[in-house]
Amino acid sequence: MPDGAALRVGTLNLASGRGRDGRVLSAPELAAAVADLDVDVLAVQEVDAGQPRSGGTDQAEVLAKALEAVDWRAAATLTGTPSPFRRTWAAAEPGLRGPGTAVTAPAYGIALLSRRPVRRWEVLGLGAGRARLPLRAPDPATGRPRLWWIPDEPRIAVAACLDGLTVVGTHLSFAPPTSIGQLRRLRRWAASLPGPVVLAGDLNLPGGLPARLAGATRLVSEPSFPAAAPRTQLDHLLALGEGRGEGLAGSDPAAHHLRVGDHRALTATVRPPAGR
Repeated sequence: MPDGAALRVGTLNLASGRGRDGRVLSAPELAAAVADLDVDVLAVQEVDAGQPRSGGTDQAEVLAKALEAVDWRAAATLTGTPSPFRRTWAAAEPGLRGPGTAVTAPAYGIALLSRRPVRRWEVLGLGAGRARLPLRAPDPATGRPRLWWIPDEPRIAVAACLDGLTVVGTHLSFAPPTSIGQLRRLRRWAASLPGPVVLAGDLNLPGGLPARLAGATRLVSEPSFPAAAPRTQLDHLLALGEGRGEGLAGSDPAAHHLRVGDHRALTATVRPPAGR
């Protein structure tokens, strides 16, 4: 990427490919749902690969082809099928899967897609919190509603080091004490990556809080959740501080109500300083 060249960065919580009516989209429908999203680098959360619930689709690969990405990586946080009703999954070892790598077992996690050449990829396991999320849903055995307690899943971050810019994609814990700790760990990790650094993802922290905690600049200040009528911003694009985002100019922030996902996609244009 030439010095000072502009680049469009985005983030999208895919919700395993569910559309606005809650139905999981087929691979062609999924590709069509994101085809008009003009981004050079896209961080994606809640991505399925080989899952029966989403027709066995490798969703990261489908998105990469739809967006004409030249490179991408998927990072599984779970193997097996996540379920609130029974333990049918296990934590995945931190690792990356990219173009041409077969899906050998059902997996779920995040992905990072790039239209620009990537010099190197990095991955950081962030662990899981101890908190459980309450969910009221029908019991499969009786059909009667009951309260389920969903354990936190392991979290992970993926970094794409481009010429002049690094983009980090992640999906942090739903438990604020855990997500705050994970964000602080990400900030320390980012200091070891080639700057400037943009952090992109569903951080599960509202409004301006993540930027304040990370010493970062918000590139988009728009509510993103829930998608149909957003009330709060859980999804973020942040230019990290302490030299990592110094001199990084952001412009044209936007929130997009796509036909997929339960969050709005956020995008912004960034222009790294010349000479990086």
